[in-house]
Amino acid sequence: MSAIPIHRHNIILGPESARVIIRPFVPASPQRIATIIGRTLALSDEEVGRELLSVFGEFDSRHFDVAALLMEQFFKVQGHIFTDRPLSRERRLLIGAQFSGEYALESAALFNPSIVPHPDQNDVPEGGLRFIMSLRATGEGHISSIEFREGLLSPEGTLSINPVSRYVTLPEVVPNPLYRKKRFIIKLHEIGFHNECAEAVMSPLGDQFTRSELTLTVSQVRRETQPLTHDFRRTLECIQWLADSNYEVRFPANLALSERIIFPISDNESNGIEDARFVRFVEDDGTVMYYATYTAYNGRAILPQLIETQDFLHFRILTLNGNAVQNKGMALFPRKVNGSYAMLSRQDDENLFIMFSDNPHHWNDPQILLRPAEPWETVKVGNCGSPIETEAGWLVITHGVGPMRKYCLGAALLDLNDPTKVIGRLREPLLSPEGNEREGYVPNVVYSCGSLIHGKELILPYAMSDKASAVASVPLEKLLAALTA
Repeated sequence: MSAIPIHRHNIILGPESARVIIRPFVPASPQRIATIIGRTLALSDEEVGRELLSVFGEFDSRHFDVAALLMEQFFKVQGHIFTDRPLSRERRLLIGAQFSGEYALESAALFNPSIVPHPDQNDVPEGGLRFIMSLRATGEGHISSIEFREGLLSPEGTLSINPVSRYVTLPEVVPNPLYRKKRFIIKLHEIGFHNECAEAVMSPLGDQFTRSELTLTVSQVRRETQPLTHDFRRTLECIQWLADSNYEVRFPANLALSERIIFPISDNESNGIEDARFVRFVEDDGTVMYYATYTAYNGRAILPQLIETQDFLHFRILTLNGNAVQNKGMALFPRKVNGSYAMLSRQDDENLFIMFSDNPHHWNDPQILLRPAEPWETVKVGNCGSPIETEAGWLVITHGVGPMRKYCLGAALLDLNDPTKVIGRLREPLLSPEGNEREGYVPNVVYSCGSLIHGKELILPYAMSDKASAVASVPLEKLLAALTA
């Protein structure tokens, strides 16, 4: 273990099964859907009222507006209703309940945290810092989503987390998002759809276009190309898939941070949004954007994607482009370096890479930055979030995997002007799993997706064996001294 002192704060963020959302619970068979609806239609008004009263008695206190949520589910199956007779509001709500189910977002785990300064620092004491922590919440079926916590670092370094709400709320999906044509075409070409059909769809569109405009051109090409060949059909399907993979969501401003949940929406991430690495990025002109790279998982393949937000209310979720967009662990530097965006990544599940770009959405030509070197990282190395700028260089918290698949945290220091140059790295782990930290869904693991500096301390949130999360503080001066010795 490293001689650098580690202070573990008396804070554990554990999974809470009572935090639930309502999700569709719809059979795949249209016949079964119709059968369930038929049974509900056969109930008398009195029976409907009694059953609905029971549903509200059990579930109303568990959600902000259970009636609105049940009505959403009703509309999803409304097309299967086989009667033209008008249905009462109560019967529609009960049908909605028949096709609904609660999902406990974090029943299995709450882990892999990252931390960034809150965009709102009003009323914070001088020397203090309000922060946002993102966490990977995992529930039934190992489906992962992004949750948030809000907290405060006092001028003295005391860390506190705001009380966590009993409620969680899914965002509204922006119905007609905006796309950038150049970026859209590049991604189509990268995935192998540089053909006549793609050209026919994209040509009429402006430099920026909406989803409705794209749907219109797709429909027009479909009508004008008859019969549709297999290649044309696949291209049109891919264009729709790509549009679905780039979307926007927004939350009401009155929701507390802990009440906001980003749950998988696109097919790419149907089995999880994993390991979001948030960073506060400052452009050369002072503009601030919060980016997060994350791993989208559909049960078969992984795909790195990007989140953009300025206020943690409105989020844009985007696909990334380039031959380096693969594997896990992409982490963006918090500013440009020598006029270029810079990114850490892991292309081969073994080494840590670095790459540069003139666009945060396009990444090519990675080069190896760190290889496994010490006994505790002989299997592989990777990053634990975005590099942090210090006077001594770019501080990178790393993870290393060694014997018995034990994960430890380390650190490296990169040159400020040329981050391809490694100034130093720790020979011993900075943080290793100890005691109860070793027990969890994946034993013997500590892991982080992002840290920050507050005063003279590195604030390091970390996951414990894919189960819960904790926070440690590290004296920055001693850490940098060890890296430059």
